[in-house]
Amino acid sequence: MNAELLFYVSGSIAVVASLFVVTNKNAVHALLYLVVSLLALAMCFYLLGAPFAAALQIIVYAGAIMVLFVFAVMIFNINQSDIDRESQWLKWQYWVGPSVLVMILLAEVVWVLQSQQTWSPSEVQLVDARAVGSLLFGPYLLAVEIASFLLLAGLVGGYHLAKELPQKAINKQDHKL
Repeated sequence: MNAELLFYVSGSIAVVASLFVVTNKNAVHALLYLVVSLLALAMCFYLLGAPFAAALQIIVYAGAIMVLFVFAVMIFNINQSDIDRESQWLKWQYWVGPSVLVMILLAEVVWVLQSQQTWSPSEVQLVDARAVGSLLFGPYLLAVEIASFLLLAGLVGGYHLAKELPQKAINKQDHKL
């Protein structure tokens, strides 16, 4: 099995998982598929010769950003129907899709790590941390800062949308109607 085939398998997993993210009605399941998609993209980065970008993809996106998304989902109002629905999330059928996709990615990672010695340096051009850092803090600095402000604005907006109004404010709104 060559690196090109593994790249296409990883890319296909990323596309399928991303489709499940968009089409899934349940936010927690969509987040699970988003993690799978991000892991598949990390594998694609690794196979393209950017191990540092792959590590950043896993640490920053699949780790930190997903924690932020889970936190945002958690701060939204939870009522009894949501709690009842949560018990259904624990059924094994809901975990089959993400588990199968992650197992395929795990098999790819194991194969790549075992056969890495056979790859020739001409096949893959490695991108080191210095090159990534000089690009992120050079020409792409504005894009990185805009992305961080968008994430912060989304978190603040989500908090304000999910926060319950005080009882006095609710009574005033009822009288206006």
